[in-house]
Amino acid sequence: MSDILIHQEAGVLTLTFNRVERKNSIHVAMYDALATAIEGAATHDAVRVVLVQGHETVFSAGNDLEDFLKNTPAGTDSPVFRFLRAIATLPKPLVAAVCGPAVGVGTTMLFHCDLVYAGDNAAFSMPFVNLGLCPEAASSLLVPQMFGYHRAAEALLLGEPFMAEAALEVGLVNRVLPPSECNRFAREQALKLAAKPLSSLITTKQLMKGGQQQAVIERMDEEGAHFRRMLGEPAAREAMTAFMQKRKPDFSQC
Repeated sequence: MSDILIHQEAGVLTLTFNRVERKNSIHVAMYDALATAIEGAATHDAVRVVLVQGHETVFSAGNDLEDFLKNTPAGTDSPVFRFLRAIATLPKPLVAAVCGPAVGVGTTMLFHCDLVYAGDNAAFSMPFVNLGLCPEAASSLLVPQMFGYHRAAEALLLGEPFMAEAALEVGLVNRVLPPSECNRFAREQALKLAAKPLSSLITTKQLMKGGQQQAVIERMDEEGAHFRRMLGEPAAREAMTAFMQKRKPDFSQC
């Protein structure tokens, strides 16, 4: 069975992370499937809304680090950056249902969603600094805008998890629900959107974004250049080796 389940019905394209045994960590083939599906949704008349969801126990642990090291993204045409650009430029509504851990890109992708619903077990984190890396998905731009600088600094510099109620308080999520109800509720909201005039949805989203798309893409590219450079540096190598060896990293020489 595929690690990304793709289902289209009633104008809603649902993309489901389906690798629960690995905490829905994302490998390069999953990024490719996600990017292709979202790129297609942008122009497919039968798709009016895209819904991204995981399992009620876990949304995504972020990148599969072992796969990520084997398939380091080499440029903006890699599946990783194709996916990030696809969610940043999707003209149609993008909805997410998030339960359990949402780590790294599992959190940063949400800043590009229009509606986000969280289970009360959701735990968001952006531990890029802890991995010897820098933010991605334009999160260095979007997190301070949404959270305010000091809360953003806490989230991005310390990289510590914050829970669903804190995410609700800062505006990252629209509503907190029991995990068993989250995916169903998000789908109901997506179906409501799909029943509305598509041109009105697209125009309203475009107006709300306020012409920020170019700034987002430029920040993604800037982050990406730093990210790729830092992947080859000692701090990232030590962090990822320590993670796979299940020990605390030693950054004293980094």
